[in-house]
Amino acid sequence: MTQQETAHRKERDSMGEVEVPRDALFFGAQTRRALDNFPVSELRKPRRFVQAIGAIKLEAANVNHELGLLDEEIKNGIVEAAQEVVDGAHDNQFVVDVFQTGSGTSTNMNANEVISNRAIQIMGGELGSKEPVHPNDHVNNGQSSNDVIPTAIHLSALISIQEDLLPALEKLQGALEEKSQEFDDVVKTGRTHLQDATPIRLGQEFTGYAGQIERGIQRVKKAREDLNEVALGGTAVGTGVNTHPEFAQRVCQKLSERFGVEVRETENHFQAQSAMDGTVFTSGALKTVAVSLMKISNDIRWLGAGPRANLAEIALPEVQPGSSIMPGKVNPVIAESAMMVAAQVIGNDTTIALAGQGGKLELNTMLPLIAYNLLQSIDLLGSAAANLADQTVAASKRRSAAPS
Repeated sequence: MTQQETAHRKERDSMGEVEVPRDALFFGAQTRRALDNFPVSELRKPRRFVQAIGAIKLEAANVNHELGLLDEEIKNGIVEAAQEVVDGAHDNQFVVDVFQTGSGTSTNMNANEVISNRAIQIMGGELGSKEPVHPNDHVNNGQSSNDVIPTAIHLSALISIQEDLLPALEKLQGALEEKSQEFDDVVKTGRTHLQDATPIRLGQEFTGYAGQIERGIQRVKKAREDLNEVALGGTAVGTGVNTHPEFAQRVCQKLSERFGVEVRETENHFQAQSAMDGTVFTSGALKTVAVSLMKISNDIRWLGAGPRANLAEIALPEVQPGSSIMPGKVNPVIAESAMMVAAQVIGNDTTIALAGQGGKLELNTMLPLIAYNLLQSIDLLGSAAANLADQTVAASKRRSAAPS
């Protein structure tokens, strides 16, 4: 046996035989083809998306067993393997580029192959044999990439909003409200057009910032109503061909219980797969939060500007040296970081809007791009909001003799 032969194993798909690296433990032939076809970027699906698609495959196996469509031994293998995917044990096996087939079929098959091969290994079989667990017939039973990928986008966004974004925004709102009380006795000049206007209390300014974030939270919560509705059960074009009529409803119930978010089968599968309007709406809400974050961060920079020759109405925390040439200079770097995040999210929203127009006839064919940008926006906003709350808002102080 040659070194080339020992370094690879052979797997087959509908197009024939393909060599898969032996160190690629769990992905198979279709994933291998996708690696060859899409050497575009180093961007891969986020952790939340892998978590969501793993959970969909896990609960699909449970439901298919309940419906008498999957025997218990195969079900148990799939469930154990899929739980490992949910937990992040095989993230390095999810290797397909974001810029791939527009339906996300390559990513769906990546998940099917990883779970199939890992289940085969658990059950003592030979990797790549598709026995006793087949990636299509068993792991993908009752599903299509065309309903799984939109469902995974919605589910992963719901999870990330609940666990990553809303707690961070609530923390920022709380920090701003605390400062509004702390600064309430500081009377200063209000400014319109950046010019002196009538007096205002510094606490009142911060009340305005807190109100922006409070309303941003409500907008994001409103957007969740669109994400609650998922495409699962529509299979290829929305008609539900090759799936049990109870499959999607049962899987959605289990996913809701697993993650503590509401997931329900859509009442109109044709819109759920041909369009991604819910994600476009959600991205718009995220963009609005980003605009609020930009305004608040920029105002904080202005209020702390100086400190000797400008407004200097608040003292910002000094977190790092601000210059390679001016000793002692410090800059509002946390606020600037938040502003760059806001710019990125605004750009992502434009991308998602354009990708939303990628729905042609029965399928949107920019699903992987929507998934990547939407989840990035949620993640970045959550991280930036929490960081701004902890390292700038909570740590800012009144100036002992602030100019007015």
